[in-house]
Amino acid sequence: MAQYLINDAWNDSIRTGEIQKPWGWADMHPVMKLSSKKHNKNLIVLSGDKGNSLAFAPGYNTHSFKPGLGGTTIISAHRDTHFRFLEDVSLDDVFEVTDRNNKTTSYVVNDIRIIDSDQQDLAVHQNQAEIKLITCYPFDAPIAGGPLRYIVTAKLI
Repeated sequence: MAQYLINDAWNDSIRTGEIQKPWGWADMHPVMKLSSKKHNKNLIVLSGDKGNSLAFAPGYNTHSFKPGLGGTTIISAHRDTHFRFLEDVSLDDVFEVTDRNNKTTSYVVNDIRIIDSDQQDLAVHQNQAEIKLITCYPFDAPIAGGPLRYIVTAKLI
């Protein structure tokens, strides 16, 4: 039911250009769509990258740049649900991001790495138009919540 309501809110926001919550008491809303033809993915991305958003969909870090505005856009999701497919992503794969104004920007994967979030900060650039797709690692870890992060970086085409 939640996915239906999120998709409905996304379609309403495209139609009206305004924020549409998926349900009345929601503290998040759809902000963009992340797509990959190669991986057959069309994911609605919600505002915020905390548990309340990530329980339902990938989340946009609201402290990062909006897509296409010249800086790093950060999108994260759980490794065992929405971003499970990241383990199959390769260099030169293409992602598309569509905003609420129905403007689509394309990105090509130029880096894939694993970092220890306890020892290394995530690089966010102000002058480099890119998206970073982030999930926990390893994908098959029996216990969630470790410090390793799998990061796919794609630059604006």
